[in-house]
Amino acid sequence: MGKRKLLLHSCCGPCSTAVIERLLKDGGYSVSVFYYNPNITDEAEYVHRKSEQIRFLEELKKQGQNVEFIDSDYDPERFLEAVKGLEEEPEGGARCSVCFDLRLRRTAQYAKEHGFDCFDTTLTVSPYKNYGVISGIGSRIAEEYGIEYLSGNYKKQDGYRRSVELSKKYGLYRQHFCGCGFSKAQAEKQRAEAGL
Repeated sequence: MGKRKLLLHSCCGPCSTAVIERLLKDGGYSVSVFYYNPNITDEAEYVHRKSEQIRFLEELKKQGQNVEFIDSDYDPERFLEAVKGLEEEPEGGARCSVCFDLRLRRTAQYAKEHGFDCFDTTLTVSPYKNYGVISGIGSRIAEEYGIEYLSGNYKKQDGYRRSVELSKKYGLYRQHFCGCGFSKAQAEKQRAEAGL
């Protein structure tokens, strides 16, 4: 039996490191990274994160691990329209749930249209993201599109710590906020209050 084709939504290179490592060690998947992040409202930040994702996959290729990179459209207007009225929500609140839905829905759609067996996301490696919320959204979307959602909880087994280690190993840029301008403003305020 051949490997199952997995479309892995990736929020950024650093988060993808430990997730991809775990999936490749499993051996049952042919992994393709799907970069769809309209929530990154600053274009320079978006390009920087995308280039770091590509650079990490190129490092894997040098080691004989082929992980395809699929670039989706940069569409911040779609994100801003989707979260209209939720601008003042705290990080982790309703705005984030809408954002997760937007990104996972596009991933499921692409996976279904291009013959993938299943899809998943790197979002759950972060200790700042609610696994239950993401899993619920992914499972609901999977049912709508008739495709399997793996629902991996990648922060388990020290997944986040491992992503930090691998990011250091490969010299990857690690951002201090999720991506949208709203989370950036919150992160900058928290860092200023902490004297960082």
